[in-house]
Amino acid sequence: MKQIAIKAPGGLDNLILSDAQDAAAPNPGEITVRLHANSLNFHDYMVAKRENGAADGRIPMADVAGVVTATGDGVTEFSVGDHVVSCFFPDWQDGDDRPSDFARVPGDGIDGYARETVTLPATWFTRAPKGWSHAEASTITTAGLTAWRALVVDGGLKPGDTVAVLGTGGVSIYALQLAKAMGAKVIATSSSNAKLEKLRALGADHVINYRETPEWGAEMQRLTGGRGVDLIVEVGGPATLAQSIAAGRPGAHIALIGILTGVTGDIPTATLMRKQLRLQGLIVGSRKHQQDFVAALDTLGIRPIIDRSFDLADLAEAFRYQEGGAHFGKICVTM
Repeated sequence: MKQIAIKAPGGLDNLILSDAQDAAAPNPGEITVRLHANSLNFHDYMVAKRENGAADGRIPMADVAGVVTATGDGVTEFSVGDHVVSCFFPDWQDGDDRPSDFARVPGDGIDGYARETVTLPATWFTRAPKGWSHAEASTITTAGLTAWRALVVDGGLKPGDTVAVLGTGGVSIYALQLAKAMGAKVIATSSSNAKLEKLRALGADHVINYRETPEWGAEMQRLTGGRGVDLIVEVGGPATLAQSIAAGRPGAHIALIGILTGVTGDIPTATLMRKQLRLQGLIVGSRKHQQDFVAALDTLGIRPIIDRSFDLADLAEAFRYQEGGAHFGKICVTM
């Protein structure tokens, strides 16, 4: 099989394509999966891009979709031919004992899925949504599940709520689609008027160019008649958090899921306290969250937005395309 590994000291020029042995036959409790598509995330990009971001020889990529080709003894959840999707935290099956680092995340602390076959515990996968392509299904693991947890698991989204989504990355577009499918209103931001029109076409009720309107938190207050928004999917981090706090209604939920603008910064704590906001950090979700999400996708009728797909051999080119920021939705790699 073909696989890509990161050669020390890392960087996109050190993503090395090579031949490797096919995955071994499954042991009890394991399945063998023929992998067909990855989707790119900012986390994958940082692992591959930064110097010494991963161990020498690490196989990158956390998100993958494929088909079960063999099952080990005792596996009853999956059969040969089933379409499956990987889990971001394979050891976090359910409950509140959540991880706080990336030591057991495929493509980071352990080998990931930039390859053609794997044999792993069956519990490291869930079923894919019915009728989805492998590329579509590969977007669930990180971006889709993050949006689901932010809005539904943690945010308690209800019909009639107003949701703010920032930018046009995979999480934000998934959040827009989920919110609209569940009866919420959406205010979306971007620095590109062309992308704002695409967001409007996806159902955004209001759009804001944050470069033309840097005080977009106040604009969201105006658009909601001074009430403020109920849920904010905060992907920017320190440079956008103050505006998210300004945008929220008293008691609003801010799901802090991204650090696109850095890892530290000032927080208007007095406003956060006065408005009694809930600011919650989150990293993706558990396997049970993913199973619930897939069940919802089977009924909601939404499909992910895929900007472009690359061949596995062109993974570095795919990351450079992601780096340029021109994409709208998810970037995928197929094998």
